[in-house]
Amino acid sequence: MLVYTLRRFLYMLVLLVLVSITAFVIIQLPPGDYVDVLVAEMEQFTGTKLSEDEILSLRFAYGVDRPPPVQYIKWISKLSRGDFGISIRYGRPVADIIAERLPLTMLVALFTMIFTYIVAIPIGIYSATHQYSLGDHLFTGLGFIGLATPNFLLALLLMFFLYKVFGFTSTGLFSTQFIDAPWSWAKFVDMLKHLPIPIVVIGTAGTAGLIRVLRGNLLDELRRQYVVTARAKGLTETRVLVKYPIRVAINPLVSTIGWTLPWIFSGATITSIVLNLPTTGPILFEGLLKQDMELGESIIMILSFLTVIGTFISDLLLLWVDPRIRFERARR
Repeated sequence: MLVYTLRRFLYMLVLLVLVSITAFVIIQLPPGDYVDVLVAEMEQFTGTKLSEDEILSLRFAYGVDRPPPVQYIKWISKLSRGDFGISIRYGRPVADIIAERLPLTMLVALFTMIFTYIVAIPIGIYSATHQYSLGDHLFTGLGFIGLATPNFLLALLLMFFLYKVFGFTSTGLFSTQFIDAPWSWAKFVDMLKHLPIPIVVIGTAGTAGLIRVLRGNLLDELRRQYVVTARAKGLTETRVLVKYPIRVAINPLVSTIGWTLPWIFSGATITSIVLNLPTTGPILFEGLLKQDMELGESIIMILSFLTVIGTFISDLLLLWVDPRIRFERARR
């Protein structure tokens, strides 16, 4: 177990270095840089063209006049010390920008994850144990619709329906009067009123996917000989399901728990933009769009780190849940 853990940590370090290089190169691929975007915006706003000396001064001030390898080494050295740098778009520390939006991002994502598993697991078990029943057909149809419908499209449809029928504006997490107001009980209640829409929208595809996975795996397990033997010994159907096939069929769900870490941090970017949610997703999109290297690369690296850590957590959970995996690791 210790050797396995150390080996995985080594793989994680190598992978993070490769991801940092890839993220840096991808952000550098579009023509120009942040100064070019800034100059275009300034010239459009003022109606005057900046001189070459002024542009060179801006490039020097923002540190984009250096060769890309030098920029990468400077950025990764700061990141290794826990310094995410200064966002050239906002003129503020990246850590502060992320910290402002992270609590609400985590709140939305955690509630969405709870919604996903609470809904998906019972429905998946019901569909597998009542195969081809009316309820199974109904849930299968809804599952396919959930998988086929993009989250942002579902968000737009719900926004239109709620406003047209009930006159309710479903964008954001707060009503207009509470957006900049200090936290109070009234603001908290207002937030709870706005939470169901993003939770349902963001969680629909994940819920539908988990239902299909659990149903398929459980159907395979229910046909195995050990289940037939357990029933022949007189065990109740509930005990047979809980003690044996569900424990095995739930493995894919356990393996995806760790992936929720980057998902919690990113906050479903496109859906957050459509619903105007104050999460980290929209600022990642803006950082990439405006070629804000410090902001975009820092968020990408955090997401990559959380993905690697989440995968490692999933592996450890599988070792704990499934004795067969523990046995295979011990043999190695």
